[in-house]
Amino acid sequence: MLTDHIRAYGVPLGLGLLGIFLGMAVARIPVTGVLLVAGAAAVVGVSFAEPLLGIGVALLVGPLRAWLEIARPGIAPYVGQMVLALALGAWIARGLLSRDLRLRLPPLLLPLVGFLSVGLVSLWDPVDLWSGTLEFVKWLQVLLVAMVVLDGVLRVGDGRIVIRSERGSGSLGSAGLESSSTASGEPRANRQVLIVVAILAAAGLSQALIGVWQFGLRGDGVEAFAINERFYRAYGTFQQPNPYAGLLGLVGAVLVGLAAGIIVDGRQSGVGRRRAWMQLAAIAVPAGLIVTGLVASWSRGGWMGFGAAMIVLVALLPRRGWWGLLLVVAVVALGVGLYTTGLLPDSIVGRLTGFLSYIRFEDVRGAGINDESFSVVERMAHWQAALSMWRSRFWRGVGLGCYGAAYDAHRLINWPLALGHAHNFYLNLLAEVGTLGLLAYVVWLGSQFVVLVVASRRLHSWERGLAIGLAAAWTHLAVHSLVDNLLVNNVHLHIGVLVGLTVWVGMRSGAGPRRSRG
Repeated sequence: MLTDHIRAYGVPLGLGLLGIFLGMAVARIPVTGVLLVAGAAAVVGVSFAEPLLGIGVALLVGPLRAWLEIARPGIAPYVGQMVLALALGAWIARGLLSRDLRLRLPPLLLPLVGFLSVGLVSLWDPVDLWSGTLEFVKWLQVLLVAMVVLDGVLRVGDGRIVIRSERGSGSLGSAGLESSSTASGEPRANRQVLIVVAILAAAGLSQALIGVWQFGLRGDGVEAFAINERFYRAYGTFQQPNPYAGLLGLVGAVLVGLAAGIIVDGRQSGVGRRRAWMQLAAIAVPAGLIVTGLVASWSRGGWMGFGAAMIVLVALLPRRGWWGLLLVVAVVALGVGLYTTGLLPDSIVGRLTGFLSYIRFEDVRGAGINDESFSVVERMAHWQAALSMWRSRFWRGVGLGCYGAAYDAHRLINWPLALGHAHNFYLNLLAEVGTLGLLAYVVWLGSQFVVLVVASRRLHSWERGLAIGLAAAWTHLAVHSLVDNLLVNNVHLHIGVLVGLTVWVGMRSGAGPRRSRG
């Protein structure tokens, strides 16, 4: 009887008292604080219901960091990190409560783990342990985001996905996916993958729309970013055009690859023509806006990276390699023809021909500095500082994330201010994690590309398009990194999603390494 009364009256009374307490607390908290608490609660709730959506919120909010530091200094500039922490915490709590927490670490993630291990070794005696710890956490987040994406894609209903090998051994190198609990496992897994792609597209599209507005719709802009009297370089919420272009290039490459896969292999998908056109429009429209935002950034590095990405995409699109080679030759010939005939605008030609000044290297200790040469000389001065750090610690570098801390001891005399990184990610790695670290990074990046090239020969329709798009995205990252560091302003979270998708594509096609049962 007493228990019944407690159930009947105790729960409503407790909820009422809690409501009174929260109302009194809200009355004393500033509006901004209330909004932050409400937002945090919403992130936890969404992440608990579907962890992929929590990661999506982090992708959308993360790039606001640079803007918040200037526009809203009272709000924590690490809001993206806070959202990610809440999303990861909800994912872990969800797994623990359901007694089904799975930390998936397939072989295709091991090269990334290897790079993390080398980075950790570089922190044995770093120039600045705090900077090194923050950078290591950033790379650890790349791994964790990839694991959450994999878990969200591979988890089917109340069961689990079994990876079916050619021998039926259940290895990670598979010819297909099947569910141990439901026959509809594979379609649901595919839907989850498309949800991840949609989240990635939303993150890129939001930045692209801001950039298009900054480029020509706002009417004015930052004087330093002026292209002419009418247009300004787009930069989104990054406050810098180059890393902004990096994010759009990564997302845009994936979407263009998806669209190309649907066009080329659409007949094999079994989807009606009308539905196929709707799918294509749903991908092509955001892809076009994202590429427009990339062009509006007026970023040499972004254009270089995306141009290389499109060449790789064209090369992989035909199933016969020699057709791909012919297409690449045709595209290059078209570009050269437009240039030689003067059909390209002079402003674009100037940006295109300016690439050479960004990829050459020379000793700039005695170079003259003027308005035209400043950015190029500054970049090369930071390259020389990176090489000096590498020579001082050849094998393991000055410590992961420690370029800025070590800069003063290795800088050129005319360049006292550090930019925070070397403006060449490979030289930056050489300085921070040494020869071993650069080799580990190249092995990891190369493994992503090899897996995707193999997958592009085995998959069909949108899955093949995704493989090609991801290969193009990693190409963009590899080429753009020659002149910049894209792992800023929380872009590493988007890269973590790309890692998770790449691993799924490799497992889906059987392109990854196989693990026997022994």
